[in-house]
Amino acid sequence: MSNTRKIGIATDTNSGITLKEAEEHGLGIIPMPFFIDEEEFFEGLTITREVFFEKLKGGADIKTSQPSPASLCELWDKMLETYEELIYIPMSSGLSSSMSTARMMSEDYDGKVHVIDNHRISVTQKQSVYEALYMAEQGKSSAEIVELLDRTAMDASIYIAVDTLEYLKKGGRVTPAGAALASILNLKPVLQIQGDKLDAYAKVRGEKAAQEKMLQAVEKDINTRFAGKKVYIKGAYTCSEESAEAWKQKIKDRFPGYDIELDPLALSIGCHIGEGATAITCTVENIEAPEIERMI
Repeated sequence: MSNTRKIGIATDTNSGITLKEAEEHGLGIIPMPFFIDEEEFFEGLTITREVFFEKLKGGADIKTSQPSPASLCELWDKMLETYEELIYIPMSSGLSSSMSTARMMSEDYDGKVHVIDNHRISVTQKQSVYEALYMAEQGKSSAEIVELLDRTAMDASIYIAVDTLEYLKKGGRVTPAGAALASILNLKPVLQIQGDKLDAYAKVRGEKAAQEKMLQAVEKDINTRFAGKKVYIKGAYTCSEESAEAWKQKIKDRFPGYDIELDPLALSIGCHIGEGATAITCTVENIEAPEIERMI
């Protein structure tokens, strides 16, 4: 980790930041835990995406979990040997209780650990992490970084087209009858994350229509919610690499001039939506951190 800045930045793997990327950029990273048939695994550390989805399709009992207090303290204590303060950016409090647990634990660190409820996950959370890192490298104070993350938390959208309702049914988000009817009619749900929760956005017939609906949703955000602002447009997926590349091309064709990259969706989302999903994100660029697109 760099010793030229006073503030350390940490996050979890739900941001899509890999252990390797975290090491390269001097970030602290917590691998998110899962229980598969009551055996504990850690994203990016003891389980691959391929094995995860293979077990998910095979009907394994998969439950997401939150980092142990011991693992958080171990990371924080190690980082505070290098940095005077630490900013920790976990996944949204609306999607996990890990943020509130971390915030409670931070009370024992005499104001040196700042836990941010940034209301984001995946690519949008990743952007927040790199914005915080950029500002720390520019010598900004922890108060300035925290203020930015709090103020801009809702300046992002994620839209996800799901291949099957099976896993949403298991999670109680749709009824068995609704899932069966959708399968018969080839209905593809489009979900959204704009802040705290994974919510329904639309239902359309077929994958092509679902992807078109997502592209339209981002166009609408650019012209309404984020009118007059520069945005980053990125993609995400749980589908095959081939399908992901095809989706990336569709986004590039629709939004020429944008630097389009795709990240795998965090496994904590994957366990609820299954394999075969495509997603698109739209996030406002912050003038306080204008050069982070090369990182995300």
